[in-house]
Amino acid sequence: MKKKIILPALLSVLLISSATAQDSYTALVKKYFEASGSAEAFKGAITSMMTNFKTMNNQVPDEFWKEMEKEMLSTSIDDLVKMMVPVYKAHLTEADLKDIVKFYETPSGKKLAQKTPVITQESMQAGQVWGQAVAAKVMKKMQEKGY
Repeated sequence: MKKKIILPALLSVLLISSATAQDSYTALVKKYFEASGSAEAFKGAITSMMTNFKTMNNQVPDEFWKEMEKEMLSTSIDDLVKMMVPVYKAHLTEADLKDIVKFYETPSGKKLAQKTPVITQESMQAGQVWGQAVAAKVMKKMQEKGY
């Protein structure tokens, strides 16, 4: 009789512990997105998408686009976080994420979060120049060899 009671109770505790761990990990991923500046970037992407949708569908009233943007800004980040949790969980422990969030809460981490969009943009431009230089060298060598 005790075995019949203990097993379901043990399973319940395990399920609750697993759900709590998942919820804490999800909350931590969301905190990371906020601390790293990713959440703001995602919000900017939503605003940009709504502007593009509006341009492509200019017969739709402005009020519709305002409502859609408001709804997406309030729900889409949470949806994205839920989708990203398994990705982060496959590569980072909860302890890793806690350490990363701690870094982003430091002055240097805050500065990195603030500057990342500009750094990314400038890095892409530099990468394009570098890629063109590599391509030019390869093309020159091909010509020299008669290919």
